[in-house]
Amino acid sequence: MARVAVVVVAAGNGTRLGAELPKAFVTLAGSTLLERSLHAVAGMRERPEVIVVAPAELVAEARSLADASFGAAVTVVPGGATRQRSVAAGLAALSATVEVVLVHDAARALTPSSLFDAVVRDVDHHGHGVIPGLPVSDTIKRVGSDGEIHETVDRSVLSAVQTPQAFPRADLDAAYAAATSDETDDAALVAAAGHPVSVVPGDALAFKITTPWDLRRAQELLDAPSTPLPRIGLGTDTHGFDPSAELWLAGLHWPGEVGLAGHSDGDAVAHAITDALLSAAALGDIGGVFGTSDPQFDGARGEVFLSETRRLVESAGFRIGNVSVQLIGNSPRFSPRRAEAEAVLSGVLGAPVTVSATTTDGLGFTGRGEGVTAIATALLLQSPRG
Repeated sequence: MARVAVVVVAAGNGTRLGAELPKAFVTLAGSTLLERSLHAVAGMRERPEVIVVAPAELVAEARSLADASFGAAVTVVPGGATRQRSVAAGLAALSATVEVVLVHDAARALTPSSLFDAVVRDVDHHGHGVIPGLPVSDTIKRVGSDGEIHETVDRSVLSAVQTPQAFPRADLDAAYAAATSDETDDAALVAAAGHPVSVVPGDALAFKITTPWDLRRAQELLDAPSTPLPRIGLGTDTHGFDPSAELWLAGLHWPGEVGLAGHSDGDAVAHAITDALLSAAALGDIGGVFGTSDPQFDGARGEVFLSETRRLVESAGFRIGNVSVQLIGNSPRFSPRRAEAEAVLSGVLGAPVTVSATTTDGLGFTGRGEGVTAIATALLLQSPRG
């Protein structure tokens, strides 16, 4: 049974929104506000029990929407004449195992799952109620009924609070049992009952959709093209020295130097880059893509792996931003040919490649002169669609 529960309040009439339906059932970019709120709840790290409080005449519709959105059975109960009474109806439906309760307004339909996770974490940490809030940026005036300004309020002590508001269940139950008047939010009720409540950082996306302007703002946010995040991959490769082999390293031939053992040419730098690129693109690794015993790669140069990896990465919809490689070993002396190696690797990949070299001061496999290790980091960017 669930330890955490979310009561989603969706019983408001939404008069100020100017819609014919109650606010939570208004559609935003193809989904109702209720569905969008439940999608966020479904994304929580800890699977919660969910109670939806809906208008009495829409309980069946709310149940259908909720079950489909959350991916599991959701309890739906009819709401009351006020928000406070609606929340009380939701609390009455909670299972006995619930220890932490989140109360969330369905009208805050763009609230991210991360904010739900954050308030649960903070309740666990503090042991008392927490509510998300944002600093007030506007200058606030206290005015009289005639419009005359009485004072300027110090905004540094103000916070614009949001939902989900989270509480130990015992505190919330006790506050509702002792309530003698309606409060504007659950935090006020809990504080009035003598329980501490803290404000924690909120999220700008958790704004309440109350007016037609708010609905347009939410639509514009959903319509706005998102910028894909870059993807980073890490690759490593290690090869021991083989006196019978020629040395190929960082795409270069090193005459007179001891070579590296391997099924291909043993180019640890090229192989590490290959692994980093494949990792960033979620395409696997060098062993899985190219095979460690495939005869077609017997003695193959690093350029073969890099060229094919570039093709695979670009076919997957990415372009290479840059690659950085650290070569670790006592030999060869790399710095005189660093620029040459970087030019060759950059040319193959069509992106900047930087290579640095270091030793381990005589420690370990590389310090004993038994071989080299390369560590590569690759940055991929989403290719623009043509």
